Amino acid sequence: MDATYCKARVNHRVVSQAVVIATGVRADGWREVLGFAVGDSEDGAFWTAFLRSLKARGLGGVQLVISDAHTGLKQAISAVLLGSAWQRCRVHFLRNILAQVPKGNAEMVAAATRTIFAQPDATHVREQLGVIARDARAAIGGGDAA
Repeated sequence: MDATYCKARVNHRVVSQAVVIATGVRADGWREVLGFAVGDSEDGAFWTAFLRSLKARGLGGVQLVISDAHTGLKQAISAVLLGSAWQRCRVHFLRNILAQVPKGNAEMVAAATRTIFAQPDATHVREQLGVIARDARAAIGGGDAA
């Protein structure tokens, strides 16, 4: 699930509107758009109404929702899609990391972070995260690289 903002004419004025979309992946791997909606903002009430509309149209069996960490969306997921797990979107996660990094180091940090996600299983992910964290601490003078 995600949202973007677009300019739209509402009551003879041009205003920013949230356009939200839900995409699903079936058990056989087929991806499909489950629904979309347009509203004034992507607050919790709007996301809750959107998710309820999807359920009213037959959405069920949701096991995992991937999205940004928007508070209203996370609250709506836990309220409406009971029993589903939530995971932060890798793209949004990387953007949040890079917002904290000097521009000159962004490419190196992005490449290092991608190596964490490229690991084949949780054990290797944790190991690679440790390597990257250790190297980052050493690079900024917060620890030794060994």
